Amino acid sequence: MTESRTFGSYEEFWPYYVAMHSRAATRWVHLAGTLTGLAVTAYGLARGRKRYALALPLIGYGTAWPAHFLIEGNNPATFGHPAWSLRGDAQMIRMMLAGRDAELAETAAKWLAENEGAMADF
Repeated sequence: MTESRTFGSYEEFWPYYVAMHSRAATRWVHLAGTLTGLAVTAYGLARGRKRYALALPLIGYGTAWPAHFLIEGNNPATFGHPAWSLRGDAQMIRMMLAGRDAELAETAAKWLAENEGAMADF
């Protein structure tokens, strides 16, 4: 379980966010869900169907959240930090699309190693 943590800034939150996505499969499920949600939303809006705008949060979160429970074994960071989590998701996806997934894995491993005792509460 993820406890509610307090952060003074997004920059302080970012390594924690990445650590909550420490497994590559979790990050890739997020990427697939977000891009699929964006594609369906864009398609619907281009066709004048405004209700398709709901595809982004429904498909995005609908795929990402189960990945936390089933792959990562934690709760989504969104539950405690919705705005910073949305920003983190966008940053993580940009980095993945730029071929920087290994950097994300390193950031996650570093945070987890530095916070090993705290992870007993997660």
